[in-house]
Amino acid sequence: MGRRVLILAAGIGSGHNIAAGVLESCFRTAPDVETVQELDILESTNEVYRTLYDDGYFAMVDAVPWLVGWGYDAKDPPFKLAPWISLWDRINTTSTVKAIKAFRPDIVVCTHFLPTRLVSLMLTRGVLDARLAVVTTDYDFQGLWLTSPFNHFFVARDETKAHMTAIGVPADRITVSGIPVQPGLADAIDHDAILNRYDLRPDRPILLISAGAAGGTYTQTIVQQTFRLRNDFQAVVVCGRNEQLKSQIEGLVAVRGDRYRVLGYATDMPDLMRAATLFVGKPGGLSSSECMAAGLPMILIHPIPGQEVRNSDFLLEEGAAVRCNYETTVGYKIDQLLAEPDRIARMAESARRIGRPEASAQIASSVLADQSAPLWISQAAQKSVHASSERGIAAANLYAGRRVRTLIDAPTGMSAGVITTDQLDSLLPAEAEASSGTNLSLSADEITKLRRRTEPGLVFTLRRMLGKANNLRLELGL
Repeated sequence: MGRRVLILAAGIGSGHNIAAGVLESCFRTAPDVETVQELDILESTNEVYRTLYDDGYFAMVDAVPWLVGWGYDAKDPPFKLAPWISLWDRINTTSTVKAIKAFRPDIVVCTHFLPTRLVSLMLTRGVLDARLAVVTTDYDFQGLWLTSPFNHFFVARDETKAHMTAIGVPADRITVSGIPVQPGLADAIDHDAILNRYDLRPDRPILLISAGAAGGTYTQTIVQQTFRLRNDFQAVVVCGRNEQLKSQIEGLVAVRGDRYRVLGYATDMPDLMRAATLFVGKPGGLSSSECMAAGLPMILIHPIPGQEVRNSDFLLEEGAAVRCNYETTVGYKIDQLLAEPDRIARMAESARRIGRPEASAQIASSVLADQSAPLWISQAAQKSVHASSERGIAAANLYAGRRVRTLIDAPTGMSAGVITTDQLDSLLPAEAEASSGTNLSLSADEITKLRRRTEPGLVFTLRRMLGKANNLRLELGL
C-alpha cells in the first residue's frame, strides 16, 4: 500500500491554498502514494472562528495596517503564543481534528501556521502518528510557524535557513526549496498564441496589473495613472473575484480599449506572467515567487505590513522589483522603467536568478524520501530559542546554561532533539564532558529514573524521542 498524504492550509488570502493545491498535484503523480487529500481547516470550523481569522484579518489590513505590522513583529520570536490562544484554537478545531484522524495520514504537509500548530499538538498528545512537513509561503521566517515536534521545514531562501539555525533549529531539518508555484512558469511559451488570445500587439510592452484574488480597489487608481504614461504600452488588468471592480475598470477604459484588456479571476496567470513585461501589484508570497519563476520584474504597491513588506525588501535587495511608496507615483515608476528597456532586462534576469520554478516538485520528492523521526524541542530549549530570536543573539551565544544543544540519533545521524546545556548536564555522568561527539545511551527505565533529578519537561521530550524503541542511542551535536 502507498502512503496517505494530507495537505492542510488555511484560507486567509489565496496564497496558502494555491500552494496547497500545487503540492497536491505533485503528490498525486508521485509513486508510492495511495491517496492525497487537501483540506482548508477554516472550512471545517465554525463561522465565528473563520470570520475572525479571515475577514477580521483583512478588515484590520484596511483599517489599521500599522496594527497588523505591529502584531506580525510582536509574534516574530517563536514559542511566544499565549496559552489562551492555543486553547481557543483547540476548542474551535474539534471537527478538523476528527477529519484528520479519519483520513489516517502517513504524511501531513502544512502551508499555514494554524494547521501546523494543530498537527503538532496531535503528535504531542499521541493521537496522530504521521510525519509533519511545514512549507512556508513567504520569503521571511515568522515565529508562529515554528512548533515542536515537526519533521522538516521548507523555506524560501538561504537567509531564512541561516536565521533559523542561528536561533537553534538543526540545519538538517531545514531545506531551502522556494515557495511552491504552478509548474511551467520557467518554460518557453508560444508568445504569439498568448498575444492572439487577448488581441495584444507584439510591438508594445505588456503591463500585467493585478488586483489580487480579492480584487484590490486601488487598481482603479493605477489604471487612471496609466492614462498619462508617455511611453508606449498595453495592459492586461486582472480584477480577481471583484465583479464590481471589473465593471468599474471596463467603464474607465471604454474609450481606450485598444490598450487595455480587463479580466476577472484569471486561470491562466502563468501564461500572462511569461508574456508580460512588468507586473504591477502586491508582493504576496505566491504572486512574488510566481513572478520570479517566470522572470517577470515587479512594481510593488500596497504591501501588507509584516510579511509583504519583508517580501518586498528581499525583491528590492535582489534587484527584481521597484516599490511605490506613494499611490500618486505608480504611473511615474512605470514610465521610468518603460523608458529603460535595458534596466527591465536586468531586472528580469535577477528575477530568474532567484526564482525557484521547481519548488513544488522538490518539496514533494523530499517529503516522500524523508524517513526521519520527529524533532522534539524541550520546553527549556523553546524558551532559549525564543530568547535568541527576541534578543537577536545566536542561541550558541546565550549564557552557558541556556545555550541549546542538539541530540543526534546515532543510528541515522539525524537530529532528534534540542535541549539546553543545563538539561544536558543532568543527563551526563559527572565526569563526562559535554563536547561534540559525546555518546549517550538511555533506556526507558533510565529515562523514568531521571524524574528524580531533572525537570519533567526533559523527561517528556526524551520519552517522545524514545517512541516505540527500547533505548535511545544519541550523540551530542553542536
